[in-house]
Amino acid sequence: MVELTIDGKKVEVPEGSMVMHAANKLGLYVPHFCYHKKLSIAANCRMCLVEVEKAPKPMPACATPASNGMVVHTASEKAVAAQESVMEFLLINHPLDCPICDQGGECQLQDLSVGYGESASRYKEEKRVVFHKEMGPLISAEEMPRCIHCTRCVRFGQEIGGMMELGMINRGEHSEITSFVGRAVESELSGNMIDICPVGALTSKPFRYSARTWELARRRSVSPHDSLGANLVVQVKNDQVMRVVPFENEEVNECWISDRDRFAYTGLYAGDRLAHPMVKDADGNWSEASWGDALQAVVKGLNKVRDQHGANQIGALGSELATVEELSLLARLTRSLGSENIDFRLRYNDTDFVQAFQGAPWLGMPVAELNTLDRVLVVGSFIRKDQPLMAQRLRQAAKTGTQIAFIGSAYDDPLINVASHFEVKPSALPNALAEVAVALAESAGESPAQAFAGVKISDAAKRVAEMLASGQRVAILLGNTAVTSPFASQIAANAQEVARLAKGRLGLLTTGGNTVGGYLAGAVPAVGAQTAAQMLSKPLKAYVVMHAEPLFDADNGRQAVQTLKQAEFNVALTPYANAAADWADVMLPVSPYTETSGTFVNAEGRAQSFRGTAAPFGETRPAWKVLRVLGNLFELSGFDEETSEAVRDAVLSPNAHERLSNEVRIAPALVNEVEGLERVADVPVYRSDSIVRRAKPLQETPASRPPVLRAHVETLKQYGLQAGDAARVRSETGQVVLQVQADDAVAPGTVRVATAFPQTVDLGSAFGQVTLERA
Repeated sequence: MVELTIDGKKVEVPEGSMVMHAANKLGLYVPHFCYHKKLSIAANCRMCLVEVEKAPKPMPACATPASNGMVVHTASEKAVAAQESVMEFLLINHPLDCPICDQGGECQLQDLSVGYGESASRYKEEKRVVFHKEMGPLISAEEMPRCIHCTRCVRFGQEIGGMMELGMINRGEHSEITSFVGRAVESELSGNMIDICPVGALTSKPFRYSARTWELARRRSVSPHDSLGANLVVQVKNDQVMRVVPFENEEVNECWISDRDRFAYTGLYAGDRLAHPMVKDADGNWSEASWGDALQAVVKGLNKVRDQHGANQIGALGSELATVEELSLLARLTRSLGSENIDFRLRYNDTDFVQAFQGAPWLGMPVAELNTLDRVLVVGSFIRKDQPLMAQRLRQAAKTGTQIAFIGSAYDDPLINVASHFEVKPSALPNALAEVAVALAESAGESPAQAFAGVKISDAAKRVAEMLASGQRVAILLGNTAVTSPFASQIAANAQEVARLAKGRLGLLTTGGNTVGGYLAGAVPAVGAQTAAQMLSKPLKAYVVMHAEPLFDADNGRQAVQTLKQAEFNVALTPYANAAADWADVMLPVSPYTETSGTFVNAEGRAQSFRGTAAPFGETRPAWKVLRVLGNLFELSGFDEETSEAVRDAVLSPNAHERLSNEVRIAPALVNEVEGLERVADVPVYRSDSIVRRAKPLQETPASRPPVLRAHVETLKQYGLQAGDAARVRSETGQVVLQVQADDAVAPGTVRVATAFPQTVDLGSAFGQVTLERA
């Protein structure tokens, strides 16, 4: 530790700290633009000049190392004069367009110019002109003359986003920030550049010129789009969501959010937003109904099915977008009616997955501990797109020496310094883990599990085992592809064996915003009851579907819709008419997360409650209130809660965390690999849920381009295909024609075709077998 004095106050900071860090520890504000606590030090704005005794000139606080006995003055006459001089230079070329600038009212340059700027400029020459840049549908760079060259955006791309998408060209007053050869900024974290830009050079394109910052009410919320549960500030004008920005929480999302969290709000008010309850008549025509009539139609329809066919012919399907309160009441209503058919995991294919675990599967550690691991094996995950901010934490960990390996069926560059990766067919994932387990056992001098007798260890598996064996803080993380696999239970069992041999922890990244909450709420089938996959493969007589769009949210969307159409009666609790209009009999407009109170439980088991941030759209009602009223109309006991907090407290008792467990009950084993060509299907980052799919700016990004067929060049040769050809892909449920793209990061014997697109829904399951031929 070193001790120094700043503005007459003594402070101790670790060796290597800068004067800026010491000032921050004392709570002293030093004006700055280029410094950011999460980015490397650039020291190129010079706004933080301070007086250091015995130094010949003012020194930048952000880049001056603190030393013992140093005496610093941040607001002395000499320091202030230096800061005012820097401000004068920064304002020389800055346009005077504050009245029309989106950054006005929350602009760092604007704020500091009041304290350190003059009322008039001495600069009489023409201001420089910088031509606007095209950076895609999310970031507006229309007013680049405002840029003060702090390079925060450049450093963010390199250090946090993982790729340098912006840079500076030219020198002196000709310098300008630009993208690479006119390309759009494509990072899934790019919107954070808007937040950290201290001026109005980079602004939000969807928000552009829609409101002034001082007109916006700011309300806290939680993101439902992935398992991190990023903390948000939802900004509202005239009871409508206008913008979403991060709320800093170092233990969860730090000061960042993903673009999916930031821009998904643009889908809240899509053209198919359901404003009134709708009931279908005998001729199949929809008509508006009052809430009373619509709920009575639900009661009548479900009672008729229960009386004629039995309660076990009723199925309830939830979604990971639903809150703990909503899933709890849906489960309670279903069970009170006499059925155990309740599930919220529409993409899961392993019917034994719930019973395979001792408790509710979770991350197995706090999110913040991802930064402290030294060895990580990620299995079956497109982590950069599935959990962007968890990938960012691993990216930072890799910079400090953490070694990370991937096993999957296709490899997307996670923009992390990866120690090793290898790809196998989806049905071979359990056996690939078995290879790693055997290699670990041999290196430790143990006998491998009896079920793994005769396993041959590949060089790739040996490299992964050697990496894991050399670590002290080891984690095996199962991704979305692993847990939705038909072999998910065996993948988990074999991964647990790998974790045991590596003396590490097993964790699940979990698939949605409230996956852990769904388990805790009991929205999963009991032993002998039907899972979502079973309910959507063989038709029941009635379904209650909440917050789901089965065509794109179910593993086999086309089959799911056909199954629903065969039922006698269907109820949809949905914000969007198009999600249910072709199969439902009653549609009840329920609130998305911005219009209701509730709780999401993230991957680490952290329960985060929130309140509604915007007024309900039309006659929309919170789903938990709708379910509570339905319970009363059915004259069921236990539906008396007056608030969402009362429902939450009944589910999440103080010891709810004890119900989390990744202990797998089944023994490690090998599986029979599927013969023939297998499909690898990722859920693209902006096709993950019904709100995101309706967010127009996100659908205009490169990540949402129409799907193509990607396969290893050797696989393409077997079928006489090459890049650029059109290929016909056939499955048990249908066929599609797609353009071929060679990709050696896809496992041989597989083809990668994205799911959750209208163009590929006919292919059915994400894990089905396919055939391939030239179109």
